[in-house]
Amino acid sequence: MGDNQERPGDSSSDRHRREEAQHLAELGSADLVRRLLPAGDTPPGESDRMLRSVAAKLVRTRHLRDIEPLFGELPDGASGPAVELRACLLGELALIGSGGGRRSLEAYADRLRELGHPLARLPMTRLDIEHRFAVRVRGLGSVKTAEQLRSRFPEAPSTDGGAVAGRGARDARDDGRANAAARPFRAGGWAREPEARFFTLPSPLSPGDFGISFIKELPLRCLAGEGSRRGSALACVTTPDDVLNELFTASYVGGVNGQGQGGAYARLYAWESLCALMGLPIGVPLLEAVRCAADYRWLRFMAFTDWFHHDTADLAFAVLDPTRTRVVVLAATDTDAHRDALG
Repeated sequence: MGDNQERPGDSSSDRHRREEAQHLAELGSADLVRRLLPAGDTPPGESDRMLRSVAAKLVRTRHLRDIEPLFGELPDGASGPAVELRACLLGELALIGSGGGRRSLEAYADRLRELGHPLARLPMTRLDIEHRFAVRVRGLGSVKTAEQLRSRFPEAPSTDGGAVAGRGARDARDDGRANAAARPFRAGGWAREPEARFFTLPSPLSPGDFGISFIKELPLRCLAGEGSRRGSALACVTTPDDVLNELFTASYVGGVNGQGQGGAYARLYAWESLCALMGLPIGVPLLEAVRCAADYRWLRFMAFTDWFHHDTADLAFAVLDPTRTRVVVLAATDTDAHRDALG
């Protein structure tokens, strides 16, 4: 859906602001400063998305020399639409590898760090683990079938030992981590509330037992009724960059509700989610998170239950920590079916 296309529930003022956001992205920097969006009466969620959309559009369509004058003055605070727009611009420029070595941009980024702006946590350059962000490869879209999953990832074996260990897992509820883990899907407007669950084990799990037989024994809502529909659940070994890319895409593209967040915040939400899956503290340096990720075991699984819609997109990950006594599961599903039918 295009930025200016009418959406269900839009008021005339909503459409006008969206059209104006598109127009602003086509103007020079001086005009942008004079006519900065959004209007003061715009709902917070809508105004955030509009600013992020303007920033993404500017970086895609304007030369750096047109954008750089926006950073002539340093901010006094971390809030307000003018500061937020510039923070998003820096985030979008980082994703395309632009702006490095520009003193005004680097000074602005330094000030945002001093002020504690959330985007200032992100590096000014794309990390190697982020190499797939916003990259489309023909034939590598959403994984929707067991055959697609098996063709792209090595299958993890199903073992009796895994089933026994799964039955011994204990719930370890952590609402803060759950919210951070699920945020890419909530921000992106995915149709169903994601499931983020945490479990502890009484003894270390054998690496060979971390597979679908283990996962199926966990008390997960997304697996309720597994086996009652055609198809068998399976799990495949994946890597942190695959997980991070899917988390980024979830909010960058957005779900069927069309709530794409732009590259800067999609990147932030993806990292916050990945760190939550690993149980890392808030604010850990991202390169440290990359180093830690190599010590975890990552699975991508698929199940044929009523929880998953098997429509627009289904995602499910399981993560085993280096002690092999803690497991995290994150599952999400999206569909354009009528919202009243969703649980």
